[in-house]
Amino acid sequence: MSSPNLLRRLCSLLVLSLASLVAAAATSDETAATAASLDTARDSLTVVQKQLGSDTTIPDTTLAKLRTSALDIQVVAEQAQTALEPALSKVTARQAELGTPTAGVTEAPDVAQQRAALEKERAALDAQVKLARLLSVESAQAADTAADLRRSQFNAQIGERTSSMLAAPFWQELRSGTPRDAVRVRTIARDVGATASATPWLVWVGLAVAAVAVFFLQQWAGRKILRVASQRVPPGRLRRSLLALLRALLAIVVPGLIAHFLRLGITWGAKPDEALDSLLARTVGTVCFAAFVQGLGKALLAAKKPSWRLPPLSDAMALALRRHPLVLAIVIVLGWELEQLTVLANGALATTVALESIYTLTLGLVVLSALLRVRRVRRAEKAESDAAPPADTPGEPVKPGQHLARLPWTTVALGALGAVLLVSVVCLLLGYVALGSFLVKQIVWIGVVAATAYLLVALLDDFFMAVSAPAGGATAAMAEDGGLRVRAQAGVLLSAISRLAVLLFALVLVVAPFGQGPDELLQRAGQLRDGLAIGELKLQPGAVLQAIVVFVLATIGVRLLQRWLRDRYLPTTGLDAAMRDSAISLMGFVGIIAALAFALSAIGLGLERIAWVASALSVGIGFGLQAVVSNFVSGLILLAERPVKVGDWVSLSGVEGDIRRINVRATEIQMGDRSTVIVPNSEFITKIVRNVTLANPLGQVSFKLPMALDTDVVKVRDIILQVFESNEGVLAEPAPKVFLESVENERLIFAANGAVASPRQSYAVKSALLFETLARLRAIGQFPVKASEPPPAAPPETGVVAPALTAPASGVALPPQAG
Repeated sequence: MSSPNLLRRLCSLLVLSLASLVAAAATSDETAATAASLDTARDSLTVVQKQLGSDTTIPDTTLAKLRTSALDIQVVAEQAQTALEPALSKVTARQAELGTPTAGVTEAPDVAQQRAALEKERAALDAQVKLARLLSVESAQAADTAADLRRSQFNAQIGERTSSMLAAPFWQELRSGTPRDAVRVRTIARDVGATASATPWLVWVGLAVAAVAVFFLQQWAGRKILRVASQRVPPGRLRRSLLALLRALLAIVVPGLIAHFLRLGITWGAKPDEALDSLLARTVGTVCFAAFVQGLGKALLAAKKPSWRLPPLSDAMALALRRHPLVLAIVIVLGWELEQLTVLANGALATTVALESIYTLTLGLVVLSALLRVRRVRRAEKAESDAAPPADTPGEPVKPGQHLARLPWTTVALGALGAVLLVSVVCLLLGYVALGSFLVKQIVWIGVVAATAYLLVALLDDFFMAVSAPAGGATAAMAEDGGLRVRAQAGVLLSAISRLAVLLFALVLVVAPFGQGPDELLQRAGQLRDGLAIGELKLQPGAVLQAIVVFVLATIGVRLLQRWLRDRYLPTTGLDAAMRDSAISLMGFVGIIAALAFALSAIGLGLERIAWVASALSVGIGFGLQAVVSNFVSGLILLAERPVKVGDWVSLSGVEGDIRRINVRATEIQMGDRSTVIVPNSEFITKIVRNVTLANPLGQVSFKLPMALDTDVVKVRDIILQVFESNEGVLAEPAPKVFLESVENERLIFAANGAVASPRQSYAVKSALLFETLARLRAIGQFPVKASEPPPAAPPETGVVAPALTAPASGVALPPQAG
């Protein structure tokens, strides 16, 4: 071996060795990091389990944090298991390559050392995988335990009873605890003032200027959004729904930033304690929520701009409710602040109950005021509607909400709300403050969630309908253009899916106090990225999305290939149109099957698993889908062998007509009266089919004429031949012929026949020949005689002719029309 070759081989070995070392180091580092994360997760899970197993009562907020921690640990464990299993499989495969040591044979030292190292690595990886599985199971159990404790505590708090507000001990306890609570509140106020006084006055001035600037910026942004929506967004519901959402979100800016500036000013000079800082942070969130409620109500009511109103409300209804969103937002902020301040001050039970009752009653009064106003407006609208003429004036548009008073569900909903408010007041008076407060707050919460869901559903529906609709609303163009129809169908489906998702999430938000909240739902949804195991198959969102993309792209490729074959390639092959259509259809079937196979492979369902699935389905196919499969296979045979093709004139089991389309399951045949018969494809394979136009045969025209015995037979023959020769539809080759067939019952029977280019022309040509022949015979004084008795049945004609074409002239049937 030469020196250059040896040098190159040495360099190659060196590069491979370095690459192996780098890969091994990377794998080792990744395994070490995974092991460290598992150790940390195990320690965190131990802490969570200890807290959940304690005998003391755990607050609801702490339980929520413990549940979130347990779910986070479960995610870490599942990710570690997913990362370690491939490494364990590689080590096991390397051990399989080494094989089992032979008994009584001493292995080479390097082989024995490698075997021991692999066994050590496999044992470590196997232990880590088992630990990850154990942590996943235990963390899920800990999360379920936390959820059960939250539900049990919620049920206990709802059913807990305190001293009734109607009893004297309640007021005595409130009177005795009020001075102490006032002292604690003043202490908190002094702490806040001392923290705020540490902030320089220039900072306060800057924050005030920023708040004023934000206010004017919001006003400018509102006018800008209105102008852009009016000019750029297409007219229709999309403009109104989009503007309503933007106005609701824009309403959060000024109150939220002002609350944030206030918190920033208080905490600028000195850091407050953790409890006060948490109160300030949550205050900002409460102000943002209340501002959203006010903006949402203002955007939906649109009292000053009825043309922008989205829900079907009358002007009177919107004007009656226009102040309630602002009042409700103020009550929410003040009530929540009082609740949190009582908790921070560790107020007495009587003080807490009194403030909670006041907050609940105030919320209930706001809701009751809205219900009373709605009821008064509904009565006025109903009276106006009853006094109006029974029929609307033609051409006059119906006002939004004009017939709202007559809707039965509004009466039921308002009655239910009134009943719930009454029950909550009774609960407050009897001492069930938690239950009464929960009912009123739940009414407000359901209302906010329902209004938000309504706005989002309207926006999504309007967006997809606007995107999928043709320009100018050309419905006729949509009916004719297949692409527009597909786009419209896609828009409807996407709108339905998006609206369903919004409604499901709204339902989760509504039932959050009774079970898992939205944060826990999102945590559960985040675990789906690791996949859902179904037997040995693991469905991962990424793989499913990849399979959908593969199927869509493959289907598009098949459609493009079909279009290229139809428009570019097949017209150059000399094949007829029917053969080209058959080839394109067959290509479509094969392409869709291939696209489905590629999509299943992308999910992880290989061909070998598909074979097992097909074997399992074969029993069902044999019993229930045998006819469907038979028709499908027969359709493929028809497209491949082409015993019949599109445009052929066929006769099958009493059905006679033109083939218009060969589908996957059945074939469409158009009859002579323009009706369509759907024939299963298996009928063309298993039964006798007569194809009149197969291989483009010639059609035959024949008829018989009975003449008197004294007829000049030569002259009659010449006239008939002249008529055949003068007709453009009769072919010169084979030449037409006239025979004197027989003498029967004192009659001469003349038989004439000729050929036409297609069997489809036989009926029209035969009619023209008969008209012309009879006219010429009458011109020379020759008339066909009337039979004294019905003539005997004519023998069957030879050649490829439909029975209707060889029938007597007095009873001929109409053949199918071409095209």
